[in-house]
Amino acid sequence: MTLKPMNELLVEIAGQAERALLYEVALTPKPGLVDRNNSGAHSDMDFFTFMDSIVSLSPYLYQYVKLGIEHDGTAKELFQKVRSMGVHAEKAMLAATKNVNTHKGANFSFAVLLGATGACIGCGLQPPFTQNDTQAVLSYAQKMSHGLVTDDFADLAAKTSLTYGEKLFLSYGISGIRGEAEAGYPALGELLLPFFRANHDRPTEVVLLEGLLLLMGAVEDGNIIHRGGIESWQTVKSEAKKLLQASTEDNLKELMYSYDLVLIERHLSPGGAADLLSLGIFFAKLENLF
Repeated sequence: MTLKPMNELLVEIAGQAERALLYEVALTPKPGLVDRNNSGAHSDMDFFTFMDSIVSLSPYLYQYVKLGIEHDGTAKELFQKVRSMGVHAEKAMLAATKNVNTHKGANFSFAVLLGATGACIGCGLQPPFTQNDTQAVLSYAQKMSHGLVTDDFADLAAKTSLTYGEKLFLSYGISGIRGEAEAGYPALGELLLPFFRANHDRPTEVVLLEGLLLLMGAVEDGNIIHRGGIESWQTVKSEAKKLLQASTEDNLKELMYSYDLVLIERHLSPGGAADLLSLGIFFAKLENLF
């Protein structure tokens, strides 16, 4: 196998991350989420807000990979580097979107996973990835995130002002995307990517929509809990599972359009599932599945 120059690899990996974010927002119809059809359950953002957001994040996607490739130290030290860079990325995103949070969760996870990808590339990994290559990246991300939940949520009881994520953790033990990262992204490695691999020869849009339903029916979604509480989240999980079971390639879009209206009416948005979908698309592209 001919080894590609590092700069070429940098551009390729960061480009796949940007492409994944574009695929996710362009995917239509997505229940309760911004897509080409409407703004879902969101009144402060639309498709073009997401375009602006992705463009603002693009240089930082490159930087996350670069930090990983050039890193010489522990996985935890790399986490601190990409997290610091992520703060700058978030500021750029908010400036581009007029303070609308479009990709805060996705930015955090791409910082971790692109840093991990870069570290693995630096150790000789080359795209296209095998399943084992992807797992190596997820395992490195797990090392980077070790102790994250404990570190970030220490001494919450003594704080006078809590973020929503902190309140969820205190009230229900829900650790959100931090917990997902610390566990090595099982929603990707054990759920979404096996589904993508098993269905890679089917129409891409169908597989991505089904993948979104798969995630909605399984993962902890702080966005839904934030808007509707635990009961609403459990309801959406149950409904998403039933939708996936009832869907065929012929009726899938019709079912999704109908469910979009339901979630808009309830003011619910499965943004956590959408973020994980974009991460799954990133690895699927690196594995040449789509």
